[in-house]
Amino acid sequence: MQCQELLVQGLSLGMILGGVMHFICLRKSHAAYGRYVDTSGSSMMVPARLAWFLQELPALLVPLLLMLITDGKHSTGKHLMLWTFCLHYFQRSCIYSLLTKGRPYPFNIMLLGMVFCSINGFLQAHYLLHCATYNNTWFSDACLLAGLIIFFIGMGVNIHSDHILRSLRKPGEISYKIPRGGLFEYVSGANFFGEIVQWLGYAVATRSLPTFAFAFFTTCFIGPRAYHHNRYYHEKFKDFPRSRRSLIPFIF
Repeated sequence: MQCQELLVQGLSLGMILGGVMHFICLRKSHAAYGRYVDTSGSSMMVPARLAWFLQELPALLVPLLLMLITDGKHSTGKHLMLWTFCLHYFQRSCIYSLLTKGRPYPFNIMLLGMVFCSINGFLQAHYLLHCATYNNTWFSDACLLAGLIIFFIGMGVNIHSDHILRSLRKPGEISYKIPRGGLFEYVSGANFFGEIVQWLGYAVATRSLPTFAFAFFTTCFIGPRAYHHNRYYHEKFKDFPRSRRSLIPFIF
């Protein structure tokens, strides 16, 4: 398959525009899943574990399928970055989904998530497999090494923060408590901070429009959620640490 440059640019710019629109909308409202679900509504609900599995799975399967049907000659660098992308979504769809203790998930939100993950999985995989070019010195490139280090630091923060959140609940509980430990001592959205750092590292390593577009969209989508979480804790818990920020330690 040849590189579909116009399609890659169109999808990337669309993702950037979608990020801006989400950021504007989410400044005052919040995405209706998790603690913000309106359980009194008529929306069809899906168990959290099944919803997260189905929502995240396309971002793993689509790149794997494209790798299977693509000639793998002289593509070590391309596959390295794509396997890094797939590693995150394997963790989200096959590990996180089995461990989560979250509330039931609205079907329409899950469906939108599946569509986004399918499109993004195609965009990242198609670009890396058919558009990106890497020379023989790429593996010693400072941006690649720095980006991968940032990616795995972010992934570690994200996984550790999710573990802290799960540990707050006993089996069968769905109530919310103040998270403590790790980066939660500094920000209310430690898990979101970790995921944003992940994709910023991925973008630095690949230095491409599609990866920066995805990192930008991620920041615009879950950044405001961290702000709303912080406000929720302040309003609900009198003993919530007043010095704790929303997303970026000591800053915001």
